[in-house]
Amino acid sequence: MSSSDIFIGETIGTAILILLGGGVVAAVVLKASKARNAGWLAITFGWGFAVLTAVYISAPLSGAHLNPAVTLGIAIKDSDWSNLPVYWGGQLLGAMIGATLVWLAYYGQFHAHLTDKEIVGSPDAETTQAKAVEAREKGAGPVLGVFSTGPEIRNAVMNLTTEIIGTFVLVLAVLTQGLNDNGKGLGAVGGLMVALVVVGIGLSLGGPTGYAINPARDLGPRIVHALLPLPNKGGSDWSYAWVPVVGPLIGAAIAAGIYNVAFA
Repeated sequence: MSSSDIFIGETIGTAILILLGGGVVAAVVLKASKARNAGWLAITFGWGFAVLTAVYISAPLSGAHLNPAVTLGIAIKDSDWSNLPVYWGGQLLGAMIGATLVWLAYYGQFHAHLTDKEIVGSPDAETTQAKAVEAREKGAGPVLGVFSTGPEIRNAVMNLTTEIIGTFVLVLAVLTQGLNDNGKGLGAVGGLMVALVVVGIGLSLGGPTGYAINPARDLGPRIVHALLPLPNKGGSDWSYAWVPVVGPLIGAAIAAGIYNVAFA
């Protein structure tokens, strides 16, 4: 694979991942959405299908890492760091593109949600603190959950531990079962397996933090949330932003280390 193939594949694949994954969250939480209040099962399966679709689209070009933690795990496994910056760059750009597409697809719903008096307060909504359930954590705006993750109980050590554990499961599953024949990315069967693992992680481990398990999936859309001209959007919760970046990278490194010791 050339560097251009990797960058293009990861950009497109991660954009599709975030479009469909962020899209299901928007569908469930935003006002004036036909799927509003569909619940956690809809979100977890929606993210699983997002992974499946994105993997099958991007695998021929880049091997469909779509996640800096997966790229780090494979780099540690192979002791090959040459393409890591290209993968990470494409993943972050793709995540930002995908988040922007979610905003465009749900433009009317974002406007309805963020101008609703019950959500943002009234009559001076621009200067009031967001009141939505999604924004009960200090610094998190009322639609931030569509773009990025946040904890139910804010404790840095607990939140970091949850992200480490969830990503450890994901990356170990990728390394042991998901890779294609050359070991550089996901194969057809591996893509299905990883999608199901993501659903499982969401159902079993997603409750505490929203299971980012992917630094690009969280950081890219959080940047977009900060930049978009959304009315009454509130903050982007930058004080928490390091957790879904650092935690998954630590989890991936642990998984790759155990793989090299126990499976290689």
